[in-house]
Amino acid sequence: MDVQDVDFEELYQGVTPMGRKMPWDLGAPQPEVKALADAGEFTGEVLDIGCGLGDNAVYLASRGLHVTGLDGAPSAVEQARARAAAQGVDVEFAVADATKLAGYEGRFDTVLDSALYHCLTEEQRHEYLAALTRATRPGARLHLFCFSTDVPNTFPAPHLISEANLRETVGKAWTIDRLERTLYTTAFTREELEESARQLLDPDADTSGFARLGTDADGHVLVPVWRLKAIRQSS
Repeated sequence: MDVQDVDFEELYQGVTPMGRKMPWDLGAPQPEVKALADAGEFTGEVLDIGCGLGDNAVYLASRGLHVTGLDGAPSAVEQARARAAAQGVDVEFAVADATKLAGYEGRFDTVLDSALYHCLTEEQRHEYLAALTRATRPGARLHLFCFSTDVPNTFPAPHLISEANLRETVGKAWTIDRLERTLYTTAFTREELEESARQLLDPDADTSGFARLGTDADGHVLVPVWRLKAIRQSS
């Protein structure tokens, strides 16, 4: 199976070839997102684009921010609403196409993209950045995390993103303020990651490169990503 052929709606319905769980389902906010929030990087109307199960959006809303979480998979949005309700947090969740964002024009001051960008083709990325420009106000901030080319080749990811791609694609309409390497926490142990790669790619997939990936205190694999901050240009 090609990772690019994975149907996210099926994943959120539980029809997953990735093993017992999805690699981004921490059941909690991404630590890198918490660090950004602690640094005061989320202000005004916040968009969590590709919000998935909503843990980042719920966390930001719990800090007093007005957050909208959008995802293309209806089942993800349904589960995100349930998680928000369970925690007594008010978040506006809805189904939307990230490459269009119709009906959200000129609305947001801060955007969080926690691992959506690398799921898009290059053509879709350009459409996506144009949609984000339409959906935000001048001076809005974009915080984006995506898998870098430091990730092992057999890692089950749709695309690995180069620094040049981010500078050329994002930099067309947004001014890049910061672009640096960091680590993204997955929900997988190393054994679960190896199982996922075998199921998604090849039963004989070479997973030896995973040995160089670190883990956190709970044994969750840490994956190299880009951390980008960009500012929306005035026109």
